[in-house]
Amino acid sequence: MKKIVLLPLDERPCNAGFPPALFDGGDMELHLPPRLGDKKTPADYGALEAFLLEACRDADGLVLSVDMLVYGGLIPSRLHRLDSQEAGRRLELLRTLRRNNPAMRLFAFHCIMRCPTYSSDEEEPDYYQEWGKELHQLGAARHRARNGEAEGAAEAQELARRIPAAVQEDYLGRRAGNLALNLKTLELVEDGTIDFLAVPQDDAAPLGFTAMDQAEVRLAVRKRHLQQRVLIYPGADELGMTLLARMSNELSGRRPAVYPLYASAGAPFVIPPYEDRPLGETVRCQLAAAGCRPAAAPEQADLILALTAPPVKMAAAAVQPRLDLDYDVGRSLAPFFTELCFWMDSGKPVSICDNAYCNGGDLELLSMLDSSGRLLDVAGYAGWNTSANTMGTAIAQGVRYLERGADEAFLGFLALRYLEDCGYDAVVRQAVTAEDLPRLGLNYRDTGGTGGEAAACVRRRLQAFLDTSMASIAGRVTLERVSFPWRRMFEAELAVRCRF
Repeated sequence: MKKIVLLPLDERPCNAGFPPALFDGGDMELHLPPRLGDKKTPADYGALEAFLLEACRDADGLVLSVDMLVYGGLIPSRLHRLDSQEAGRRLELLRTLRRNNPAMRLFAFHCIMRCPTYSSDEEEPDYYQEWGKELHQLGAARHRARNGEAEGAAEAQELARRIPAAVQEDYLGRRAGNLALNLKTLELVEDGTIDFLAVPQDDAAPLGFTAMDQAEVRLAVRKRHLQQRVLIYPGADELGMTLLARMSNELSGRRPAVYPLYASAGAPFVIPPYEDRPLGETVRCQLAAAGCRPAAAPEQADLILALTAPPVKMAAAAVQPRLDLDYDVGRSLAPFFTELCFWMDSGKPVSICDNAYCNGGDLELLSMLDSSGRLLDVAGYAGWNTSANTMGTAIAQGVRYLERGADEAFLGFLALRYLEDCGYDAVVRQAVTAEDLPRLGLNYRDTGGTGGEAAACVRRRLQAFLDTSMASIAGRVTLERVSFPWRRMFEAELAVRCRF
């Protein structure tokens, strides 16, 4: 049994729940801190330090979020007021952990601070409610100006004049501090403290502050000759699973060959929403981060990664059914599904990266899986949030399947993904928000707590979805509990069991 310590990005189910649901057990025993933070309230650094010093003394591996270690979580990384000296002191703990246990494998991930395109203070500083869109525009304009566009320079000047100086000082000051720590983390890769570092871009875009910061980090990686030990690519909330997959592969001496199979010929070239590069490039990075390698043909693959993306920008899952040429002609779902069935019948594991839509699964694909009785025959399924989040989850499931097969824990997580990604994200979340919350005096950003009547409404609707849209396995699946960890509708925590 290998002891693996996990310090997740934050306390949400995708970060603190999904990784142990997939990887705890078998030959891997996961250890997580007993307490984390609460959305904008950071985790207590002293408690994290004490946990890591004790848990890592005899650990075989550590998967660690630098944002959790230093700032207390993903959202606190955008709100903190740590000075550079204190941030650097906290990062130094990794060198202590390495000295205490030189044989431990240490994989870390450290986000580049995002800059959303919209105005909302839900996950950003208070002033982002009023000035968020303009701050994003300022970054994009400055990026265009840096690229030599005169219009960008003029727009940047006008935006800088409109946005209050105090807002710019606070926001850009924090960005500069966070970037400095991104660069300092590379020193720990260079000296061997960190064995592998992923630098995910949360809500990325081709232009803007995040893209310019990425360029600085990428240049530093080149100068330090760390290209084989540092990967920079879109993602964030899937990284705990990705690096546990890498840990599993390295500890067992595997490097699985994975063949990406696309539903659309144009899919590898589309840039997904919230990302900064063509889908095919992200596939290569995600596979490498998980300790996998690309296969030249499906016959040569240990695992097939089936990607449902269209050849154009992905729509939101809530718009289904989307009857247009882009989805129904530019993407050939029926022959794609037939090919998946062929490979499954041939004994080839298939994990589905259902990135046809943002923020939810493809209901037509779910129907095809259900009507053919194949919902539990796949080696993985994910269809939540961004394309990168979905992809990392599907790859991690595939690695887990190759290691241990489809045991009860694996099937439970698979059923959870269908029920959450297709049922909640694509259908129930919208219905409850529009029809149930108003009569309860609640709204999308306020569910009245973690449970209560809003959670009861979700549970009733999800049970109906399970009975009708997942009928082939409904008798084996039990939805035990629904809650809202951040007391909003965006994410729900579902407790799901599936009988083996």
